[in-house]
Amino acid sequence: MVRVTINDQVLEVEAGSTILQATERLGIDIPTFCYMKRLPPLASCRMCLVEIEGQRKLQPSCATAVTDGMVVRTNTPLIEETRSSMLDMLLANHPLDCPICDKGGECELQDQVMAYGPRESRFRDAKRVFHSEDIRLSPVIIMNVNRCIQCQRCVRMCEEVVGAVALGTVEKGMDTAVTGFEGSLASCDQCGNCVEVCPVGALMSFPYRYKARPWDLAETDTVCPHCGTGCQLTVGTRKGEFMRVRSKWDEGLNRETLCVRGRFGLDFVASPDRIKRPMVRRDGALVAVSWEEAGDYLQRRLSAVEGKAAGGLASPRLPNEMLYQFQKMMRTVFRTNNIDCSSRWSTPFDALGPLVKGFYSRAPLAEVIGNDCVLVIGGNVTEENPVTEYLLRDAARRRQTGLLMLSARPSRLDADARAVVRVLPGGEAASLAAVAGIVAASKDLPDEVLVGIGATMGGPAVATGGDEPSRLAAALLEGRSVSVLVSADLLRSPLARETLRQLSNLVQVLRALNKELALQFLFDRANQLGAWDMGVLPAALPGLRAVADDAARAIFEQVWGAEIPSEPGADFDGMLELCDRGRMGTLYIAGSDPLMSYPDRKFAERALRAADLLMVQDAFLTDTAGLADVVLPAASYGEESGTFTNNEGRIQKVCKFREPVAEARSNLAIFDFVTALRDQSLRPSIQREIFDEIARFVPAYEGLTQDGLGADGAFTKAALAPPTGGFFALAPAPIATGRFMLVTGNCLFHNGYLSEHSEILNTVADDPYVEMGAEDAAQLGLSDGDQVVVRSDQGELTAQLKVNKRFPSGLVFVPENYRALRLNSLMRRGEYPCPVEVEKAHAAFGTSTAAGLGLGAENFGQGSAGGSP
Repeated sequence: MVRVTINDQVLEVEAGSTILQATERLGIDIPTFCYMKRLPPLASCRMCLVEIEGQRKLQPSCATAVTDGMVVRTNTPLIEETRSSMLDMLLANHPLDCPICDKGGECELQDQVMAYGPRESRFRDAKRVFHSEDIRLSPVIIMNVNRCIQCQRCVRMCEEVVGAVALGTVEKGMDTAVTGFEGSLASCDQCGNCVEVCPVGALMSFPYRYKARPWDLAETDTVCPHCGTGCQLTVGTRKGEFMRVRSKWDEGLNRETLCVRGRFGLDFVASPDRIKRPMVRRDGALVAVSWEEAGDYLQRRLSAVEGKAAGGLASPRLPNEMLYQFQKMMRTVFRTNNIDCSSRWSTPFDALGPLVKGFYSRAPLAEVIGNDCVLVIGGNVTEENPVTEYLLRDAARRRQTGLLMLSARPSRLDADARAVVRVLPGGEAASLAAVAGIVAASKDLPDEVLVGIGATMGGPAVATGGDEPSRLAAALLEGRSVSVLVSADLLRSPLARETLRQLSNLVQVLRALNKELALQFLFDRANQLGAWDMGVLPAALPGLRAVADDAARAIFEQVWGAEIPSEPGADFDGMLELCDRGRMGTLYIAGSDPLMSYPDRKFAERALRAADLLMVQDAFLTDTAGLADVVLPAASYGEESGTFTNNEGRIQKVCKFREPVAEARSNLAIFDFVTALRDQSLRPSIQREIFDEIARFVPAYEGLTQDGLGADGAFTKAALAPPTGGFFALAPAPIATGRFMLVTGNCLFHNGYLSEHSEILNTVADDPYVEMGAEDAAQLGLSDGDQVVVRSDQGELTAQLKVNKRFPSGLVFVPENYRALRLNSLMRRGEYPCPVEVEKAHAAFGTSTAAGLGLGAENFGQGSAGGSP
C-alpha cells in the first residue's frame, strides 16, 4: 500500500493504482473523455490533468501511478484554465447542432462544457467539415464524423474488447477521422458498443435515430433474454412503445458492453407476428376464439383424455417462477414426471446431476476467469456467449490468464489461447480422458485415483494433432487455480453422458492435486440453469433432488398438498416416442418450438400430430403451434416480471416494461386458467409469493428475497459435495462415417426463434450459410459465396457457402436459427453429428461434378489449430 494526499485528504491505495482511481475512492470528480475502466489508459484528451507537488507540468491522472507520499491537487486555477482551454479547442471544430443531435441530453461533451467550459470561444475560423452528410457505416450504425472529438474509445473498444477490429483511423492531427474499412463496417459484429462508448453524437444507432429524446423515455432495468451470460440492460419505451436498449457502465457483469442480440434484438417484442387471441382447431384449421370458448373446448378435450399419459415441455427462456409453477402443475395436476426443458438434447441426469451439485461454482464470472488458467470445452463462445468472450479476451490479454480451448469448431478466442485442441464432434470424452490421464500420471496421487483414472486410459486415441493434449495438461498442472467452462453444445451428442463423466474425472483429478477449482456451463438460453434448479427435468425435483428420493418427494408433497409420482418420467424424446405409439393423451408445450429445434423434423412432426391433445402456450405462432389443437397467447419477454438464473448462478430480476399484446395473458395466469379446468388450483400463484416458496424449499436459493436482489442480482448458493471414487471408463470412439460431419448451433446474429422475429437482427444477419474449411472447399471445387447443397439420408438444403480457413477438415457447420432452411429435416433421431455430402447447387439435379468428398475421422483436424492427428 502507498500513501497519497489528494486535496488535503490522505488515502492509502494499492501500489500501481492511478491518481484517477484514487480520486474515485474519495468521491472527487475528475472529467475525462478518452478514459474507460476496461481499456488501457490513452491520456489523449488531457481533460483529467492534475497538479502533483514537485512536478512542473500538469499530469494526466488516468495514466499516472500513485507513489508513496505523493501530494495531488485536482482543482487549482491552472487546472481549471487548462480544462477550459481543452474544451474550447474541441468546440472550435465541433458542429453546434445539439437541437438535432441524437446525443442531445446525454452528451458528455455537453455536460463537460456546462461544468468546465469557457463562456465564450476565442476561435472565429470556419469549422472543419469532413462530410456534409452522415455516413451509414452499417444497417445499425450511422456516423457524423464532424462531431468526433478523437477520444478513440470506439476504436479501442472494437479492437481490444470485442476483438472485431472493424474501426480505425485515417490521417493525422486535427484531420484524423474514425472510419470503417473503405467507409463501411462489413466485417463488424454490429454490437453497437462503439455507439455506447461514444461520448458525443459521432456514432449513432440508426434504428433509434430521431425516434425519441432521453427525457421522453421511460427506462426499465432488466436482463437480456438471448443467452445465459445474464447481461444487464436498460430498455427505453415511449408511451409504451419499444424504442431502444442501452447498457449501464457500472452495473452487471457486462458493464458498458452488449452483443448485437442484446442491443438490437429486443424489438421482437413488438413483432406483428404475435398471437393476439386464443385459437382452437376446427375442421382442421386453427380458429381465433375468446378465452371462454377456448376454456370450454379445452375442458372437453382434457376430459376425453383423462387417464392417459401426459407430458410437458417448457422453454428455458421463461423466468424461474413460471418454470417452477409449470413443473408443479405437471406433477400435481397432470400427475406426471414427463417434464423437460430442452427439445434439442436429452439431459443425462445421472451424469449431470452429480457434476452440477458437486462442482458447479456459483460465483462471479470475473473471479472464475481470473484463475491461472481457463479451459473452455466445446461450442463457440464467440457466437453463443459474445459478452463472455469479451471477458475471456480481457483476462487473456490483460490479466495473463492461460486460455485453453478444446472444441470441434474454431472461434475467435483461439488467437488468444495458449493451447488449442481440435477434436471430433463427440470426441471430447476421449480428449478429456487423455488429459486427465496425463495430469494424473505426472503427480503422486493416491492409489485409488491412479487406479480409477488408469481404467479410462485404454480407450481410443484423441483425434487431435501434435502434442496439444500434453500442452493442455501441462498448463493445467502449472496453474495453481483452474476454471473449466463447458458449452451446453456438448449435450447434443449421443455421447454426452460419457463426456460429462470424463469431465467429472478431470475435475476430480484437479481437486486431488489441491487446485483451486471452478466450473460453470456456458448456456445459450437465458435461464437454462434456472430451469434445472426449478426441477423442469424428468428425474429431478426442484433443487436437483432425485424424483425417486422418498424424503425429497415428501417435502414437496407436503408443501404442494398433492402426491407426486415416484418414478422418473420421460424426457422430451421419450414423450415423442409415447406420442408416436399413440400413448400420449396431453402434450403441453410452453414457450418452445420443438418442430424447429428437435433433431429429426419428420419424426417430431409425426409424433406431435399423433398426440391426442397438443396444447401450445406461446407468444408467437410457431411451427409447433401450427400443429396444435389449442393455442393460448402468452405474454412475451418484457410483459411479465420474474427472475433468471444466469451461467454464474446469479439470480437477476427480469422486469416488465410493456403490457401484453391484445388478449395475451401472463404465463402464470394461463397456468391458473388450465389448472382451473381440471377443478384444481395452484397456490401460491402470484410471482412474488412463488419466489418466496422457491427461496424456502430450493436449497441454493434459500434466504433470498426479491427486494434483496439489488441492481446486480444475488448469487445462489453452491453446497458442493463432490463425489468420491466416482471414476468412469472411457466412452467408445465416435463412428467414422466416411462423409462430412454436420454440426449445428447458434450464429452471432440469431439465437433461437425469438431472434428471428427481430426486424433489426434480420436486417444485419448474414443470409443462411454453410460453413466449411478451405481445404475441403478446394477439393470440391467450391468457392466462398457459392450456392451449395447439403444432403443427408433424410433430406437436403441449399444455402450460401462460407469458407473458413481455420475450419477443420471433414466438418460442416450450418446455423440452426434460420426457419427457411428447416435444418432439422436433415437429421435423424439419436444421430449427431449428422453425416452429409456437399456439392454445388447447380449440380444437385444433374450429373454432379463434385459428388461430395468422403471424409472420415482419420482426416479430421488437418489444417486446423490442433494440427493433424
